[in-house]
Amino acid sequence: MDPTIGSIIEMIVFAVLAITAIGFSLFVVTAQDVVRAALSSIGTMFSVAGLFILLNAQFLGVVQILVYVGAVGVLILFAVMLTKKEFGTDA
Repeated sequence: MDPTIGSIIEMIVFAVLAITAIGFSLFVVTAQDVVRAALSSIGTMFSVAGLFILLNAQFLGVVQILVYVGAVGVLILFAVMLTKKEFGTDA
């Protein structure tokens, strides 16, 4: 079986997106700061959208970007940034 250059590039892009998604998701779990965890969650969602597009599910990729990255990600960031933090308390 002779792999074409297109399939090799597709495999490389898939590997990069998969490693990126795994890295961002691990950082979501291990992050100490909530804002960085939310930004890493957005990065994970972008990587998953890229995987959907790579697998010829363009509609799911666009919906992933519009709904999850656009709406849920921004909602999480605004909720985190607009909450009041009291300084000087050890909670």
